[in-house]
Amino acid sequence: MNYVIIGNSAAAVGCIEGIRRFDKENPITVVSDEKYHTYSRPLISYLLYGKTDEERMKYRPDSFYKDNNVNTVLGKKAVSINKEEKEVVLEDNTKIKYDRLLVATGSRPFVPPMEGLDKVKKKFTFMTLDDAKGLESAISSKSNVLVIGAGLIGLKCVEGILDKVKSVTVVDLAERILPSILDEKGSALVQRHIEEKGVKFILGTSAAKLTANSAELKNGEKVDFDVLVVAVGVRPNKELIKDAGGEVRKGIVTNEFCKTSLPHVYAAGDCTESYDTVTGENRILALLPNAYMQGETAGYHMTGSEKPYDKAIAMNAIGFFGYHVITAGSYDGEEIVTEDGENYKKLVVKDNLLKGYIMIGDVARAGIYTKLIREKIPLDSIDFELIKEKPQLMAFSRADREQQLGGAH
Repeated sequence: MNYVIIGNSAAAVGCIEGIRRFDKENPITVVSDEKYHTYSRPLISYLLYGKTDEERMKYRPDSFYKDNNVNTVLGKKAVSINKEEKEVVLEDNTKIKYDRLLVATGSRPFVPPMEGLDKVKKKFTFMTLDDAKGLESAISSKSNVLVIGAGLIGLKCVEGILDKVKSVTVVDLAERILPSILDEKGSALVQRHIEEKGVKFILGTSAAKLTANSAELKNGEKVDFDVLVVAVGVRPNKELIKDAGGEVRKGIVTNEFCKTSLPHVYAAGDCTESYDTVTGENRILALLPNAYMQGETAGYHMTGSEKPYDKAIAMNAIGFFGYHVITAGSYDGEEIVTEDGENYKKLVVKDNLLKGYIMIGDVARAGIYTKLIREKIPLDSIDFELIKEKPQLMAFSRADREQQLGGAH
Protein backbone atom coordinates (compact mmCIF):
# COMPACT_ATOMS: atom_id res chain seq x y z
CA MET A 1 0.00 0.00 0.00
CA ASN A 2 1.44 3.34 -1.10
CA TYR A 3 -0.07 6.39 0.54
CA VAL A 4 0.53 9.74 -1.18
CA ILE A 5 -0.44 13.15 0.18
CA ILE A 6 -0.38 16.37 -1.86
CA GLY A 7 0.07 19.20 0.61
CA ASN A 8 2.01 19.62 3.83
CA SER A 9 -0.13 21.57 6.27
CA ALA A 10 -2.74 20.67 8.91
CA ALA A 11 -4.81 18.29 6.78
CA ALA A 12 -1.68 16.41 5.68
CA VAL A 13 -0.50 16.06 9.27
CA GLY A 14 -3.94 14.83 10.33
CA CYS A 15 -3.85 12.25 7.54
CA ILE A 16 -0.38 11.01 8.46
CA GLU A 17 -1.36 10.59 12.08
CA GLY A 18 -4.66 8.97 11.09
CA ILE A 19 -2.90 6.44 8.87
CA ARG A 20 -0.26 5.63 11.47
CA ARG A 21 -2.87 4.87 14.10
CA PHE A 22 -3.78 1.76 12.11
CA ASP A 23 -0.90 1.17 9.67
CA LYS A 24 2.60 1.53 11.07
CA GLU A 25 4.49 0.09 8.12
CA ASN A 26 3.37 1.06 4.64
CA PRO A 27 5.16 4.09 3.14
CA ILE A 28 3.70 7.58 3.01
CA THR A 29 4.93 10.19 0.52
CA VAL A 30 4.21 13.90 1.03
CA VAL A 31 4.47 16.23 -1.98
CA SER A 32 4.44 20.00 -1.48
CA ASP A 33 5.29 22.99 -3.62
CA GLU A 34 6.63 24.69 -0.48
CA LYS A 35 10.13 23.77 0.62
CA TYR A 36 9.53 23.97 4.36
CA HIS A 37 8.91 21.53 7.17
CA THR A 38 5.21 21.59 8.09
CA TYR A 39 4.37 24.86 9.80
CA SER A 40 1.31 26.63 11.20
CA ARG A 41 0.11 29.17 8.64
CA PRO A 42 -1.83 31.30 11.14
CA LEU A 43 1.47 32.12 12.85
CA ILE A 44 3.07 34.01 9.95
CA SER A 45 1.78 37.33 11.32
CA TYR A 46 3.35 36.52 14.69
CA LEU A 47 6.64 35.86 12.92
CA LEU A 48 6.63 39.44 11.63
CA TYR A 49 5.35 40.71 14.96
CA GLY A 50 8.34 39.10 16.68
CA LYS A 51 6.21 36.85 18.87
CA THR A 52 7.53 33.65 17.31
CA ASP A 53 10.28 32.37 15.02
CA GLU A 54 10.53 29.75 12.28
CA GLU A 55 11.50 27.04 14.75
CA ARG A 56 8.49 27.61 16.98
CA MET A 57 6.18 27.87 13.95
CA LYS A 58 6.73 24.22 13.13
CA TYR A 59 3.47 22.30 13.35
CA ARG A 60 5.27 19.12 14.35
CA PRO A 61 8.83 18.35 15.59
CA ASP A 62 11.79 18.02 13.23
CA SER A 63 11.67 14.23 13.62
CA PHE A 64 8.01 14.02 12.58
CA TYR A 65 8.57 12.67 9.06
CA LYS A 66 11.23 10.19 10.13
CA ASP A 67 9.22 9.02 13.13
CA ASN A 68 6.24 8.31 10.87
CA ASN A 69 8.17 6.76 7.95
CA VAL A 70 7.25 9.63 5.64
CA ASN A 71 9.16 10.39 2.46
CA THR A 72 9.00 14.09 1.58
CA VAL A 73 9.16 15.65 -1.88
CA LEU A 74 9.31 19.34 -1.01
CA GLY A 75 9.59 22.32 -3.33
CA LYS A 76 7.92 20.49 -6.23
CA LYS A 77 4.39 21.10 -7.45
CA ALA A 78 1.96 18.33 -8.35
CA VAL A 79 0.42 19.27 -11.70
CA SER A 80 -1.95 16.41 -12.46
CA ILE A 81 -3.51 13.16 -11.27
CA ASN A 82 -3.64 10.19 -13.64
CA LYS A 83 -6.53 8.21 -12.15
CA GLU A 84 -6.17 5.33 -14.63
CA GLU A 85 -2.51 4.73 -13.81
CA LYS A 86 -3.00 5.82 -10.17
CA GLU A 87 -0.11 8.25 -10.24
CA VAL A 88 0.61 11.87 -9.40
CA VAL A 89 2.60 13.84 -11.97
CA LEU A 90 4.95 16.56 -10.74
CA GLU A 91 6.08 19.71 -12.53
CA ASP A 92 9.39 18.05 -13.52
CA ASN A 93 7.39 15.12 -15.00
CA THR A 94 8.29 12.82 -12.11
CA LYS A 95 5.50 10.29 -11.52
CA ILE A 96 4.60 8.98 -8.08
CA LYS A 97 2.42 5.88 -7.83
CA TYR A 98 -0.33 5.73 -5.23
CA ASP A 99 -2.81 3.21 -3.90
CA ARG A 100 -4.52 5.82 -1.74
CA LEU A 101 -4.18 9.57 -2.42
CA LEU A 102 -5.07 12.61 -0.34
CA VAL A 103 -5.40 16.01 -2.01
CA ALA A 104 -4.79 18.65 0.67
CA THR A 105 -3.81 21.56 -1.54
CA GLY A 106 -5.38 24.34 0.54
CA SER A 107 -6.22 27.67 -1.02
CA ARG A 108 -4.48 30.55 -2.75
CA PRO A 109 -4.89 34.33 -2.55
CA PHE A 110 -7.45 35.90 -4.84
CA VAL A 111 -6.03 38.98 -6.52
CA PRO A 112 -8.79 40.85 -8.35
CA PRO A 113 -8.02 42.73 -11.55
CA MET A 114 -6.89 46.27 -10.65
CA GLU A 115 -5.78 48.81 -13.20
CA GLY A 116 -2.07 49.56 -12.78
CA LEU A 117 -1.30 46.64 -10.46
CA ASP A 118 1.50 45.58 -12.78
CA LYS A 119 3.24 48.92 -12.14
CA VAL A 120 3.54 48.30 -8.38
CA LYS A 121 7.01 46.94 -7.62
CA LYS A 122 6.55 46.03 -3.96
CA LYS A 123 3.30 44.07 -3.88
CA PHE A 124 2.52 41.02 -1.77
CA THR A 125 -0.14 38.59 -0.66
CA PHE A 126 -0.13 37.15 2.86
CA MET A 127 -0.76 33.43 3.15
CA THR A 128 2.58 31.61 3.27
CA LEU A 129 5.91 31.74 5.02
CA ASP A 130 7.52 33.00 1.81
CA ASP A 131 4.91 35.78 1.67
CA ALA A 132 5.83 36.85 5.20
CA LYS A 133 9.56 36.72 4.46
CA GLY A 134 9.16 38.73 1.26
CA LEU A 135 7.06 41.37 3.00
CA GLU A 136 9.48 41.63 5.90
CA SER A 137 12.39 42.25 3.53
CA ALA A 138 10.45 45.00 1.74
CA ILE A 139 9.36 47.11 4.71
CA SER A 140 11.26 49.52 6.94
CA SER A 141 10.50 52.11 9.57
CA LYS A 142 9.94 54.60 6.73
CA SER A 143 7.39 52.47 4.84
CA ASN A 144 3.83 53.55 4.21
CA VAL A 145 1.85 50.35 3.67
CA LEU A 146 -1.51 50.01 1.95
CA VAL A 147 -3.46 46.84 2.76
CA ILE A 148 -6.40 46.09 0.49
CA GLY A 149 -8.74 43.88 2.49
CA ALA A 150 -10.14 44.21 6.02
CA GLY A 151 -10.82 40.53 6.58
CA LEU A 152 -8.94 38.07 8.76
CA ILE A 153 -5.85 37.80 6.57
CA GLY A 154 -5.51 41.53 5.95
CA LEU A 155 -5.90 42.48 9.60
CA LYS A 156 -3.48 39.82 10.82
CA CYS A 157 -0.97 41.23 8.34
CA VAL A 158 -1.58 44.70 9.81
CA GLU A 159 -0.90 43.38 13.29
CA GLY A 160 2.33 41.76 12.13
CA ILE A 161 3.83 44.82 10.46
CA LEU A 162 2.46 47.86 12.30
CA ASP A 163 5.38 48.31 14.69
CA LYS A 164 7.88 47.95 11.84
CA VAL A 165 6.56 50.65 9.48
CA LYS A 166 5.68 54.34 9.42
CA SER A 167 1.96 53.94 8.62
CA VAL A 168 -0.68 51.41 7.63
CA THR A 169 -3.87 52.22 5.73
CA VAL A 170 -6.55 49.57 5.16
CA VAL A 171 -9.05 49.86 2.31
CA ASP A 172 -12.06 47.58 1.88
CA LEU A 173 -15.16 47.62 -0.29
CA ALA A 174 -17.29 46.47 2.67
CA GLU A 175 -18.75 49.09 4.98
CA ARG A 176 -17.16 47.45 8.03
CA ILE A 177 -14.26 45.20 8.98
CA LEU A 178 -14.48 41.42 9.36
CA PRO A 179 -17.98 41.31 7.84
CA SER A 180 -17.86 37.54 7.29
CA ILE A 181 -17.58 36.71 11.00
CA LEU A 182 -18.84 39.70 13.03
CA ASP A 183 -22.03 41.69 13.33
CA GLU A 184 -22.06 45.50 13.15
CA LYS A 185 -21.45 45.98 16.88
CA GLY A 186 -18.58 43.50 16.93
CA SER A 187 -16.98 45.04 13.85
CA ALA A 188 -17.13 48.51 15.42
CA LEU A 189 -15.50 47.33 18.66
CA VAL A 190 -12.60 45.62 16.91
CA GLN A 191 -12.14 48.50 14.46
CA ARG A 192 -11.95 51.01 17.33
CA HIS A 193 -9.33 48.89 19.08
CA ILE A 194 -7.16 48.63 15.95
CA GLU A 195 -7.58 52.34 15.14
CA GLU A 196 -6.32 53.19 18.61
CA LYS A 197 -3.05 51.51 17.62
CA GLY A 198 -2.66 53.99 14.74
CA VAL A 199 -4.19 52.15 11.78
CA LYS A 200 -6.32 54.14 9.31
CA PHE A 201 -9.38 52.53 7.72
CA ILE A 202 -11.07 53.67 4.51
CA LEU A 203 -14.18 51.53 4.09
CA GLY A 204 -16.97 51.26 1.56
CA THR A 205 -14.69 51.86 -1.41
CA SER A 206 -12.03 50.18 -3.51
CA ALA A 207 -9.01 50.97 -5.64
CA ALA A 208 -10.04 52.32 -9.02
CA LYS A 209 -6.50 52.72 -10.29
CA LEU A 210 -2.98 52.04 -9.06
CA THR A 211 0.27 53.71 -9.98
CA ALA A 212 3.73 52.65 -8.83
CA ASN A 213 3.24 54.29 -5.43
CA SER A 214 -0.35 55.44 -5.08
CA ALA A 215 -3.94 54.26 -5.21
CA GLU A 216 -6.82 56.31 -6.54
CA LEU A 217 -9.95 55.13 -4.73
CA LYS A 218 -13.45 55.10 -6.18
CA ASN A 219 -14.58 57.58 -3.52
CA GLY A 220 -12.07 60.12 -4.87
CA GLU A 221 -9.42 59.74 -2.17
CA LYS A 222 -5.79 59.11 -2.97
CA VAL A 223 -3.52 56.92 -0.83
CA ASP A 224 0.26 57.05 -1.25
CA PHE A 225 2.20 53.91 -0.37
CA ASP A 226 5.61 52.26 -0.63
CA VAL A 227 4.36 48.70 -0.12
CA LEU A 228 1.06 47.12 -1.20
CA VAL A 229 -0.54 44.03 0.36
CA VAL A 230 -3.55 42.47 -1.39
CA ALA A 231 -5.65 40.40 1.03
CA VAL A 232 -9.17 40.43 -0.38
CA GLY A 233 -9.85 36.70 -0.13
CA VAL A 234 -8.82 33.20 -1.14
CA ARG A 235 -9.80 30.56 -3.67
CA PRO A 236 -9.65 26.79 -3.06
CA ASN A 237 -7.06 24.84 -5.03
CA LYS A 238 -9.49 22.35 -6.54
CA GLU A 239 -8.02 22.07 -10.04
CA LEU A 240 -6.20 18.73 -9.57
CA ILE A 241 -9.48 16.99 -8.79
CA LYS A 242 -11.47 18.93 -11.40
CA ASP A 243 -8.97 18.23 -14.17
CA ALA A 244 -8.97 14.53 -13.29
CA GLY A 245 -12.75 14.43 -13.71
CA GLY A 246 -13.71 14.61 -10.04
CA GLU A 247 -16.75 16.46 -8.70
CA VAL A 248 -16.16 20.02 -7.56
CA ARG A 249 -18.38 22.95 -6.67
CA LYS A 250 -16.94 25.94 -4.84
CA GLY A 251 -14.55 23.42 -3.36
CA ILE A 252 -13.82 19.71 -3.84
CA VAL A 253 -16.87 17.58 -3.03
CA THR A 254 -16.31 14.76 -0.53
CA ASN A 255 -18.45 12.41 1.56
CA GLU A 256 -18.39 12.05 5.34
CA PHE A 257 -15.17 10.02 5.08
CA CYS A 258 -13.48 12.74 2.98
CA LYS A 259 -13.61 10.53 -0.12
CA THR A 260 -13.88 12.31 -3.48
CA SER A 261 -15.79 11.03 -6.51
CA LEU A 262 -12.50 9.69 -7.92
CA PRO A 263 -11.55 6.10 -7.01
CA HIS A 264 -9.04 5.82 -4.14
CA VAL A 265 -8.72 9.63 -3.91
CA TYR A 266 -9.53 11.69 -0.82
CA ALA A 267 -9.47 15.42 -0.11
CA ALA A 268 -9.26 17.50 3.05
CA GLY A 269 -8.71 21.05 4.25
CA ASP A 270 -9.35 24.43 2.70
CA CYS A 271 -9.66 23.03 -0.83
CA THR A 272 -12.82 21.11 0.10
CA GLU A 273 -16.42 21.70 1.03
CA SER A 274 -17.57 20.47 4.44
CA TYR A 275 -21.06 19.70 5.71
CA ASP A 276 -21.83 22.46 8.21
CA THR A 277 -23.77 20.69 10.95
CA VAL A 278 -25.36 23.96 12.12
CA THR A 279 -26.72 25.27 8.80
CA GLY A 280 -27.11 21.93 7.05
CA GLU A 281 -25.22 23.28 4.04
CA ASN A 282 -22.13 22.10 2.23
CA ARG A 283 -19.64 24.95 2.20
CA ILE A 284 -15.98 25.77 2.54
CA LEU A 285 -14.90 26.00 6.19
CA ALA A 286 -11.31 27.18 5.94
CA LEU A 287 -10.26 26.47 9.51
CA LEU A 288 -7.16 24.72 10.79
CA PRO A 289 -8.96 22.39 13.26
CA ASN A 290 -11.43 21.33 10.57
CA ALA A 291 -8.56 20.67 8.16
CA TYR A 292 -6.77 18.48 10.68
CA MET A 293 -9.91 16.48 11.54
CA GLN A 294 -10.76 16.00 7.87
CA GLY A 295 -7.25 14.77 7.20
CA GLU A 296 -7.40 12.41 10.16
CA THR A 297 -10.73 11.02 8.94
CA ALA A 298 -9.27 10.46 5.46
CA GLY A 299 -6.25 8.72 6.99
CA TYR A 300 -8.48 6.36 8.96
CA HIS A 301 -10.56 5.49 5.90
CA MET A 302 -7.48 4.94 3.72
CA THR A 303 -6.47 2.11 6.06
CA GLY A 304 -9.93 0.55 6.10
CA SER A 305 -11.16 2.07 9.35
CA GLU A 306 -14.24 4.27 9.52
CA LYS A 307 -14.66 7.45 11.54
CA PRO A 308 -16.99 9.93 9.84
CA TYR A 309 -16.26 13.64 9.94
CA ASP A 310 -19.70 14.99 10.79
CA LYS A 311 -19.32 17.76 13.35
CA ALA A 312 -17.87 20.59 11.28
CA ILE A 313 -18.99 24.10 12.22
CA ALA A 314 -17.85 27.57 11.23
CA MET A 315 -15.52 28.87 13.93
CA ASN A 316 -12.82 31.50 14.35
CA ALA A 317 -10.55 32.19 17.31
CA ILE A 318 -8.33 35.19 16.70
CA GLY A 319 -6.87 38.24 18.35
CA PHE A 320 -5.69 41.68 17.28
CA PHE A 321 -3.19 43.51 19.47
CA GLY A 322 -4.30 41.55 22.53
CA TYR A 323 -8.03 41.95 21.89
CA HIS A 324 -9.58 38.50 21.55
CA VAL A 325 -12.41 37.38 19.27
CA ILE A 326 -14.11 33.98 19.11
CA THR A 327 -17.08 33.22 16.87
CA ALA A 328 -18.88 29.99 16.00
CA GLY A 329 -21.93 28.65 14.24
CA SER A 330 -24.79 30.55 12.63
CA TYR A 331 -26.36 33.87 13.59
CA ASP A 332 -29.87 32.89 12.45
CA GLY A 333 -32.10 32.90 15.53
CA GLU A 334 -33.02 34.79 18.68
CA GLU A 335 -30.17 37.02 19.88
CA ILE A 336 -29.15 37.33 23.53
CA VAL A 337 -26.65 40.18 23.88
CA THR A 338 -24.57 41.36 26.83
CA GLU A 339 -21.94 44.10 26.62
CA ASP A 340 -20.04 46.53 28.80
CA GLY A 341 -18.09 48.68 26.35
CA GLU A 342 -15.00 46.49 26.06
CA ASN A 343 -16.56 43.02 26.26
CA TYR A 344 -19.30 41.85 23.93
CA LYS A 345 -21.19 38.58 23.80
CA LYS A 346 -24.03 37.52 21.51
CA LEU A 347 -25.64 34.10 21.83
CA VAL A 348 -27.98 32.94 19.06
CA VAL A 349 -30.71 30.47 20.03
CA LYS A 350 -33.16 28.59 17.82
CA ASP A 351 -35.27 25.44 18.25
CA ASN A 352 -34.05 24.84 21.83
CA LEU A 353 -30.42 24.80 20.61
CA LEU A 354 -27.52 27.19 20.75
CA LYS A 355 -26.82 27.91 17.08
CA GLY A 356 -23.97 30.41 17.28
CA TYR A 357 -22.14 33.04 19.27
CA ILE A 358 -19.80 36.01 19.11
CA MET A 359 -17.46 36.76 22.03
CA ILE A 360 -15.12 39.76 22.04
CA GLY A 361 -12.77 40.76 24.85
CA ASP A 362 -13.47 38.25 27.62
CA VAL A 363 -13.57 34.91 25.81
CA ALA A 364 -12.99 32.65 28.82
CA ARG A 365 -14.56 29.21 28.52
CA ALA A 366 -15.97 29.87 25.07
CA GLY A 367 -15.35 26.18 24.39
CA ILE A 368 -18.43 25.32 26.43
CA TYR A 369 -20.60 27.28 24.00
CA THR A 370 -18.84 25.58 21.09
CA LYS A 371 -19.57 22.18 22.60
CA LEU A 372 -23.26 23.05 22.97
CA ILE A 373 -23.39 23.94 19.26
CA ARG A 374 -21.34 21.02 17.99
CA GLU A 375 -23.10 18.37 20.08
CA LYS A 376 -26.58 19.92 19.65
CA ILE A 377 -27.30 19.72 23.36
CA PRO A 378 -30.93 20.74 24.13
CA LEU A 379 -30.94 23.92 26.17
CA ASP A 380 -33.77 22.71 28.41
CA SER A 381 -31.50 19.87 29.57
CA ILE A 382 -29.07 22.30 31.21
CA ASP A 383 -29.20 25.41 33.36
CA PHE A 384 -29.17 27.79 30.41
CA GLU A 385 -29.85 30.84 32.57
CA LEU A 386 -26.53 30.19 34.30
CA ILE A 387 -24.81 29.43 30.98
CA LYS A 388 -26.06 32.69 29.43
CA GLU A 389 -24.29 34.75 32.06
CA LYS A 390 -21.12 32.74 32.34
CA PRO A 391 -20.20 29.49 30.59
CA GLN A 392 -19.42 26.95 33.30
CA LEU A 393 -19.61 23.20 33.67
CA MET A 394 -21.73 23.40 36.81
CA ALA A 395 -24.69 24.25 34.59
CA PHE A 396 -24.65 20.61 33.45
CA SER A 397 -25.71 17.60 35.46
CA ARG A 398 -22.93 15.26 36.55
CA ALA A 399 -24.11 12.69 34.02
CA ASP A 400 -24.04 15.29 31.25
CA ARG A 401 -20.58 16.45 32.25
CA GLU A 402 -19.25 12.91 32.04
CA GLN A 403 -21.10 11.91 28.88
CA GLN A 404 -21.16 15.06 26.80
CA LEU A 405 -18.12 16.95 28.03
CA GLY A 406 -15.66 14.12 28.18
CA GLY A 407 -15.79 13.65 31.93
CA ALA A 408 -14.65 17.22 32.63
CA HIS A 409 -15.11 18.32 36.24
